[in-house]
Amino acid sequence: MNDFGLWNVFSFGPGGWGPAMAKATLMTLAVAITGFFVGAVIGALGAWAKISGSRAVRAAADGYTTVLRGIPDLLVIYLFYFGSSAVLTPLARFFGASGFFSLPAFLAGALAIGIVSGAYHTEVLRGAYWSVARGELEAAIAVGMSRSLAFRRIIVPLTLRYALPGLGNIWQLVLKESSLISVTGLVEILRQAQVGAGSTRQPFTFFLAAAILYLVISSVTGWATQRAESHFTRGLRRE
Repeated sequence: MNDFGLWNVFSFGPGGWGPAMAKATLMTLAVAITGFFVGAVIGALGAWAKISGSRAVRAAADGYTTVLRGIPDLLVIYLFYFGSSAVLTPLARFFGASGFFSLPAFLAGALAIGIVSGAYHTEVLRGAYWSVARGELEAAIAVGMSRSLAFRRIIVPLTLRYALPGLGNIWQLVLKESSLISVTGLVEILRQAQVGAGSTRQPFTFFLAAAILYLVISSVTGWATQRAESHFTRGLRRE
């Protein structure tokens, strides 16, 4: 009788898969964090484009958010991973190299997640900006602040305050999207669970362990987001 169970999956002792699962968990966090911050940068630019850009810039931002929120995330990952090979492989052959060339799996995955999450960041930040009372900016200018100083000290902090709940939801989305990177061969939680399941013929045990790890990460980061939201909304009247 095979007594292989969750203890063996999380064990760091002989025959345990703990080190491999821990390494995979760190990889998942690295991909998710990188993708989230790439998306945040893109989202800030997208929000600015929708708020302050010209008609052509606003149209481009609208097209970006419409397309990226309308196609499957897995398709975007495939386009980045295999699309990069369509460019890099001929380029490498031009310089005399041979073989298959593409972006590293981590980079392709993080960029794909960042591009997708950037569309959601754009809408969250745009909505948060419009939630800031115009009187806040008018009062800052009335006391002598320049528009750039008022933007840094008033608009940005208040926008982030209103955006926190939405940003927390985007993080949870990005965390789950990171599991799709397994299709590129990057060994994160889901890919490591697949490897373990194939090696031990215990798929339920490993996929249950993967579910537990994702749940722990999402619960801890969700708690941290709620704490941050409570801290930065102190004194804010709730309707």
